Amino acid sequence: MPEFAWRAADASGQLTEGRVEAASVHAATRQLRERGLVPVSVLDAGPAAASVRAQLPASRGAARKSFRSNNGPVTQAEVLALTSELSIMLRAGLALASALRVLIDMSLRPPVARVLQQILDDVKHGASLSKALARERELFGEFYLNMVRSGEASGQLSSVLQRLVEHMERLRALRESVISATIYPAILLFVAVVSLVAMLGFVVPQFEKLFNDLGDALPMATRIVMQLGRGFREWGLVIGLVLGLGGWLASRWLRTPRGTAWWQRLVLRLPVLGRLLLKYQLNLFSRTLGTLLGNGVPMLSALHIATDTMGNDLLRARLASVAPAVKEGGRLVDALSATGIFEPLAVNLVRVGEETGRIGPMMLELANILDREVETGIRRALTLVEPILIIVLGLMIASIIVSILLGILSINDLAV
Repeated sequence: MPEFAWRAADASGQLTEGRVEAASVHAATRQLRERGLVPVSVLDAGPAAASVRAQLPASRGAARKSFRSNNGPVTQAEVLALTSELSIMLRAGLALASALRVLIDMSLRPPVARVLQQILDDVKHGASLSKALARERELFGEFYLNMVRSGEASGQLSSVLQRLVEHMERLRALRESVISATIYPAILLFVAVVSLVAMLGFVVPQFEKLFNDLGDALPMATRIVMQLGRGFREWGLVIGLVLGLGGWLASRWLRTPRGTAWWQRLVLRLPVLGRLLLKYQLNLFSRTLGTLLGNGVPMLSALHIATDTMGNDLLRARLASVAPAVKEGGRLVDALSATGIFEPLAVNLVRVGEETGRIGPMMLELANILDREVETGIRRALTLVEPILIIVLGLMIASIIVSILLGILSINDLAV
C-alpha cells in the first residue's frame, strides 16, 4: 500500500507532520480528518511520487466528477465544517489565500468548491474576507458577516472564527435535540394510524360475512365498527385523496403571510409547546446578541441582527422596538422589559449586565439558562406525550377487538 507524507494542523492550530499508509491521496486525507486533523499537504512518499503527483489533478477531477450528481445547495453543516477548518489553518499560521486553496482541494462537492473558489478569487483581487463572503449573503447571513468583520477589525480573525464555530455548534446541538425529541412521538403517531388502517381495512372485513345475518341483533359497538370498516373499504381511497388535498392546500395557505401569522400565534398559545417555543426563540436572540457584543459589534447593529434571527414573526415584531428605544437613549433592560416576553430572571440578568458593563457575557449566561430550560421542558413534555399516545393507540385497537368479541358472543347467545 502506498505511503504518504502529510502535514496537518490540529485543533489548537499546531502544525504536525508524519506518514500514513493509504490506498490513495483522498483515503489518506480522510484518515487525517477522522483523527481530528486538517490536512495542509498530502504527498506520495514512495519511489513513484513524481508520477503520482503528476496524476494528482486528474485524480482530483475524477473524484469531483463522481460527486457531480450531488449538486444540491451548500448546507449549514458544510458552512460549519469550513469555518472550523479555516479557523484551525489560520491559527496554524497559513495565509488566508493558502487556507482557502487547501479547503478547495479538500472539498468533494462542486457547489462547495464553487463558493470557495469565488471567495478565493475576490480575496486575491484585494477584497477582505467579509466582502468576499457578502456575495453569498443568503448562505452565510448577517450574523456570520458581522462576526468576520469584527475579527478583521480587531486583527483576531482566527479567534473570532473559533467563537463563531462554538456559537454555530451550540445552535446546531439545540436544534438537533428538539428534532430528536419529536422522532419518537412521530413514530408512535405513525404506528397508531397504520394500526387503525390495518384493523379497519383488513381485520374487520373478515368478520363482516359472519355478522351479516344478525342485523339489529348485533351489539351497537359491533355495528359501529362494521359500518366503519365498510365505509373505510368503500371510501378509503376517496378519504385519502381528500385528506391529501386538504393537507396540501393547508400547507400552501400556511406559507402565506396570513396563514403564517395565524399558525405562529396559535403555536405560542399552546399550553406546553408555546412556552418551549418562546424560550427557544429567546435563546437564539440572547446567544446571538451576546456573541456579537462580545466580539465588538456595536449595540444597535447587534440588536438588529439578533432580532432577525428570530423565526417567529410575532416575536420579531415585538423585539423590533428594542433597537429604536436604545437609539433614543433608553436603557436596554427597559426596552426588553417593555416587550413583555422576557421573564424576571432574564430582565434582572440584563440589568446586572448594564450596571457592570458586561451585557455580552450576561446575554450568553441567559442563553445557557434557556438552553437548560428548553432541554428540561422537552424531557418533561415527552414524559406526558409518550404514555398518552401509547394509551390512545391501545384504546383504539382494544375497542375494535372488544367490539368484534361482543359480536361473536352475541352469536353464541342466539345459538343457545
